[in-house]
Amino acid sequence: MDLLTTQEESISPLEVSLQLAGDNRYELEKVLRYYQKDPSDSLKYKAACFLIQNMSYYKYTDGEQLENYKIFYVWLKDFPKRSPEQISDSVKQVFGPIGELEKKCDIQEVDSAYLCNNIEWAFKVWQEQPWTKHVSFDTFCEYILPYRIDNESLTYWREEYYNTYNPLLDSLRMSDKLDKEDPIVAANYLISRLPDKFTRNSTVSPYSFGHIGPKYVPYMTGTCRDRSDFGMYLLRALGIPCAMDFILGCDLANAGHFWLTAWDKQGRDYKTEFPNSFVYVCKDGWYNNDDAVKVYRSTFSANKELYNKMASLSTELYPFWKLPKFKDVTYTYARYYMRELKIPSSKICKDKAKGKIAYLCITDREKWVPADWTEYDVDNLVFKDIRKGAILRVATYDNGALSYITDPFYIDRMTNELHFYSCGKDTEEVVLYSKFPLEKEFLFRDRLVGGVFEGSNRPDFAEKDTLFIIQQKPKRLYTSVKSWNNKKYRYIRYFGYKNTHCQIAEIAFYGVNDTVPLKGKAIGTYGCYQQDGSHEYPNAFDGQTWTCFDYLENDGGWTGLDFGEPMQVDKIVYTPANRDNYIRPGDNFELCYCDGNWKSAGIVKATTDSLVYRNIPRNAILLLHNRTRGVQERIFVYENGRQVWK
Repeated sequence: MDLLTTQEESISPLEVSLQLAGDNRYELEKVLRYYQKDPSDSLKYKAACFLIQNMSYYKYTDGEQLENYKIFYVWLKDFPKRSPEQISDSVKQVFGPIGELEKKCDIQEVDSAYLCNNIEWAFKVWQEQPWTKHVSFDTFCEYILPYRIDNESLTYWREEYYNTYNPLLDSLRMSDKLDKEDPIVAANYLISRLPDKFTRNSTVSPYSFGHIGPKYVPYMTGTCRDRSDFGMYLLRALGIPCAMDFILGCDLANAGHFWLTAWDKQGRDYKTEFPNSFVYVCKDGWYNNDDAVKVYRSTFSANKELYNKMASLSTELYPFWKLPKFKDVTYTYARYYMRELKIPSSKICKDKAKGKIAYLCITDREKWVPADWTEYDVDNLVFKDIRKGAILRVATYDNGALSYITDPFYIDRMTNELHFYSCGKDTEEVVLYSKFPLEKEFLFRDRLVGGVFEGSNRPDFAEKDTLFIIQQKPKRLYTSVKSWNNKKYRYIRYFGYKNTHCQIAEIAFYGVNDTVPLKGKAIGTYGCYQQDGSHEYPNAFDGQTWTCFDYLENDGGWTGLDFGEPMQVDKIVYTPANRDNYIRPGDNFELCYCDGNWKSAGIVKATTDSLVYRNIPRNAILLLHNRTRGVQERIFVYENGRQVWK
């Protein structure tokens, strides 16, 4: 039986779910009968109907080993000096293979006690908290009432969350100055009083858990979605309606993203990267800067209007749209908004079109991921409610595969003009310095600015001269500069600028006409920020650009060499701390360009910190792979002699 449609219109959505419940039907009907007895419980009856009607859309995985593995999120917090990879391996070693897990359906598992407990606690906070005064029943059902988020294991959670966190709001409820009827005021008041806001991000885990559940999210370790889950349990348990908004792909990150959304008493949207405070969407930096083409909001109920519209086309659907438990909220987030995006018929490759639906795709490395859809019409191919700025491409979907019917293109934010990246006969030479946007490493690069290289003939540098001051953030792996001083010094050091932890990856000093760095004994300030010996001052002279010195304190850190005797330094070469996305000598790289499909321009072994490729098609989307190591990479174009990331 279809979860969203039935063959006979006379069968109500509630009856459809009850039929799917099988032997569990009795438990669900017990809840309905309980709330039908008293007319004063009419809203609770409607709430029960809402939950049961949508219950059939939810499934989860259960098992003792699954819960054992979730200790990973506790250990992430308890052992901050160990990497997520190490902790993940430890979990597997301690508990062994995860083995077979049981698949369960909510509609066949949720009993009357669990459902009534959830309804009673949800109504309690809706009726007693001052900030719910402006919360309608429909909003309550969708954004406070749900007993779960998505596919986490079922557990009682509302009472524990209420007893733990509701006292934090006592002073707000008694306040005569703060607007306690505003849900955003309540939410930010609550967040400001959370006793522990330590977070640790990790996309690594010992198992693909899905949502990890209310027991483990308070540790605030894991992904952005895990932290948003905690915020959702927390706010809903205290009567503050909220939802999770998300994007399928992020402009420069090759990844989706999740965050928490709530509304003030006027109904205006606010967002937070939990546990930060809520910010009015239109004043948030993400609103102005991110290029994600579509934004969606998770809902507990299925989007039947969207489902029926797509189902009416009787064609294979891309998986994301098969059961749409979300709605489009792009307009709320779009400073650079386009109501209608029409694809010129002349730009459509008609012989590749298969299917009745066209998908608007965003990039994820070499893959393209559908983010929006429209009915396919070669003469009137229109997508609606678009955020401008991303590189896009149109495809159809058939037999589990995408067929691309346009070249990649870009919508100009100011003029709305479409620029297509189509390969022609003209070619050019390209010089490449990284495979991933250096903008993502701005902190590492910024920390070098203001740093100074100094020479002295005293080990305490009581008397010292300046050899060079870094005035610009580096643009490549190795930056080579001429020393300002031709004197000879026994001791040479790099002294980090204030508030930078003297963070630097690699330093080399050269004498006049030398091609090999000067040798010496590493000297410096002992102690690293990690407090585990992994980022000490000798790292700056270990010849490894992927390690660095990261001093324990904000200020006062330095690292250098004792030459044993006075030497003249003619040239200095330095490397910022980094995530190993520059061109690393010795690694093999492959440049690909998009000409219909991805095509290789060849594999090259790097000998310096740059690569040169010739005869590359102009106006092409490019992607550089490190075939030796690493996973971070991003598409770019080559404009005015430099890489421009898209």
